[in-house]
Amino acid sequence: MSSITRGLVQAAAAVASLGILAAALDRFLNPYYYQVLVLIGLNMILAVSLNLINGFTGLFSIGHAGFMATGAYTAAALSVYGGGAIHAALDPTTGPGAADVAVLAIALAAGGLAAALAGLVVGIPALRLKSDYLAIATLGFGEIIRVIILNLDFVGGARGFGDIPSLAGFFWVYLFVAITVVTVRRIVRSARGLAFLAVREDDLAAGVMGIDSTRYKVTAFVVGSFFAGIAGGLFAHFLTYLHTNSFTFMRSIEIIVMVVLGGMGSLTGSVTAAALLTVLPELLRPLKEFRMVIYSALLIVLMLTRPQGVLGHRELSLGWLRDWLRSWSAKRGLAS
Repeated sequence: MSSITRGLVQAAAAVASLGILAAALDRFLNPYYYQVLVLIGLNMILAVSLNLINGFTGLFSIGHAGFMATGAYTAAALSVYGGGAIHAALDPTTGPGAADVAVLAIALAAGGLAAALAGLVVGIPALRLKSDYLAIATLGFGEIIRVIILNLDFVGGARGFGDIPSLAGFFWVYLFVAITVVTVRRIVRSARGLAFLAVREDDLAAGVMGIDSTRYKVTAFVVGSFFAGIAGGLFAHFLTYLHTNSFTFMRSIEIIVMVVLGGMGSLTGSVTAAALLTVLPELLRPLKEFRMVIYSALLIVLMLTRPQGVLGHRELSLGWLRDWLRSWSAKRGLAS
């Protein structure tokens, strides 16, 4: 069996296993815990995609919520206004279930491409800026998108956009978590992907070596924005209601905190931090008004004790965990 065939078989088995797990969770899990699991997955997509921009390429974007909003409203508008036509064309031959899949796939593709286009439009002029100036430019973009949406009546304006079909759930969210992680990992671990790391370390030296730093910065921006748009589309079709309050400046800050806390340049760190920072406020919910105070204090403690992030530039793997346990056991043996 060739490596390509083996990879396809493994991917099919993983998708089938994910489908079985999703069906079981949908049937037996409490709706509250189910929603928390889905939100964890959405935050994983957002954190990993932003890590490509901020962590691997060394840029500083704080407009990720704007790209998420672009994808969310584009996908939602397409499924609301174009879903009926797709169902009318496919229902007689494939049935409503397959038509729902087609609607979601087309909507997510449109949302991702719209966000990628926005990333390209913003990226080409803005990425000539550096550090704080780039952050201000991306922040301005996020706020511009939010204000534009507030003034578009066909997507609800200030009332919010409702009646979005419920098409996304655990299966689709975690399928795209896997796609996002695998895509970003293959980009940054490829031969050409090393150019992203070179740009991060010193874009001037990278330019001297013949690397087009602007091209790689724009590529990172477009790919990261595309997956942010996918996350927005999934968010829209899971909650079935959108409002611009879900895509404010603070939403971008939350995603940045996940990237920084997990480790700039660590995919598994972003995944771990996204899960931790999504679950932590829910665990503190019984404390009511003290919940966010304790949450903020814990974040400060983590930043002070691990300024490089939980994993730094390392990736969590079974081999790394085994080596760490051996090292820890050896230190305890010497101490005793």
